[in-house]
Amino acid sequence: MDSLIICDAENERIVRWSRRSGTTQGEVLIDNIGCWGLAMDDQRYLYVSDIGKQEVRRYQSGEQIVTLATGGNGKGVGLNQLNEPRYLFVDRDYSVYLSDWNNHRVMKWVEDAKEGIVVAGGQDAGSALT
Repeated sequence: MDSLIICDAENERIVRWSRRSGTTQGEVLIDNIGCWGLAMDDQRYLYVSDIGKQEVRRYQSGEQIVTLATGGNGKGVGLNQLNEPRYLFVDRDYSVYLSDWNNHRVMKWVEDAKEGIVVAGGQDAGSALT
């Protein structure tokens, strides 16, 4: 896939821009989403952080199959909750690492887990390296 996928947060959508088509218009992949961060794993699943729904969703390329990867239990401080999930990364084991912005922590969600693990922060805002 020779394209660029962006989170168009202001318009609440995910857009793909092909480098080969010669077009000047993107293709809307997902709309009505409070997107902030994107990641793709080696199986070409697209992970999207949704700050409106407090979750990360996993999308299968070319299909409308959606899987909840993290969160989905409303805004909060619990290990099964998020408060503005933003930037994310997916490792080789399909664990999702994400910045849980308003909880001041970095979370790791193992594939199919019901709750995450705090790997950094979580002690409120500050400059300490905890």
